[in-house]
Amino acid sequence: MKKNISKNISVCLPGIQEKVLLKDHTTWRIGGPAKYFFEANDPDELIAALQFAKEEDLPYFILAGGSNVLVSDRGFEGLVVKIKISDLEIKEEGDGIKVLAGAGLPLNFLSARLAEAGASGMEWSASIPGTLGGAIFGNAGAFGPSMAGSVDWVEFLESKNGKFQIKKYQKKECRFTYRSSIFKKRSPRLIVLRTQLSLAKGDKEAIAQRMKEHADFRRERHPLNFPSAGSVFKNYAKAIKNKSFLKKYPEMEAFNKKKELPAGWLIAKSGLAGKKIGAAQISEKHSNFFVNLGGAKAKDVRALIELARKKVKKVFGAELKEEIIYLG
Repeated sequence: MKKNISKNISVCLPGIQEKVLLKDHTTWRIGGPAKYFFEANDPDELIAALQFAKEEDLPYFILAGGSNVLVSDRGFEGLVVKIKISDLEIKEEGDGIKVLAGAGLPLNFLSARLAEAGASGMEWSASIPGTLGGAIFGNAGAFGPSMAGSVDWVEFLESKNGKFQIKKYQKKECRFTYRSSIFKKRSPRLIVLRTQLSLAKGDKEAIAQRMKEHADFRRERHPLNFPSAGSVFKNYAKAIKNKSFLKKYPEMEAFNKKKELPAGWLIAKSGLAGKKIGAAQISEKHSNFFVNLGGAKAKDVRALIELARKKVKKVFGAELKEEIIYLG
């Protein structure tokens, strides 16, 4: 890494900041400082930031809404680029509605605007923290639907061999799978910029009612009074046929039919609901939420994650995999 670049950094990349605490940009409210931090409001600014990182031999990380990332207590010795591309166009087309939207749009804002326009299909995203780009990156979803169900195409920036090119993938090329996509698998080489969504025309009152029901469900079932990253682990996508388990836990039969055992249920039944390490806790309300009780460290959360993984493996023989990603 080159030295003394701070002397001319603002000239090289106007708007860049130094030593920005990443806990202020993540929903866990955990994380040390980024050596450099930059908000990209359009593709040109993003390319300029990545070119700067390349020229200065800096590692870089692309940050969306910070809702699915655990940042090290040490921070990140490189450049963090937060995507702020936020254009939005909603238009009727035939029997449906097309939505052109920037990756930096907060899901809360987007779902509210879609509801006002009578566009149905994204109600599940109401009250979910994070951005549209992050939701595409991880194929976010809830209550059954996911991003894959609405995407027509995704515009992205490809970084390859120090060169940058804006490209577009149709839905099939995005390779959406459960909580993943080609953008997640090839991060940070592919960076989501914009997308087109296809939604149905719907009754505004009915859409608002569904959004309210989803929000009420989250308030009742999720520990929203503490910072968290939402679900830490993916649900276990296999059946568990152990007869002793089926006898002890009759509800497991219904899970097995779907081949999806809730990670929070497995963690709770492993006896870890309410477990604390430092100021981090596995929520008693929803045991796939690991919450920050106030001043939690990344090392506390990581210790809980490792404990949960080992305990669920020991009790149920199930290997849990994280939804979250780590930085630093």
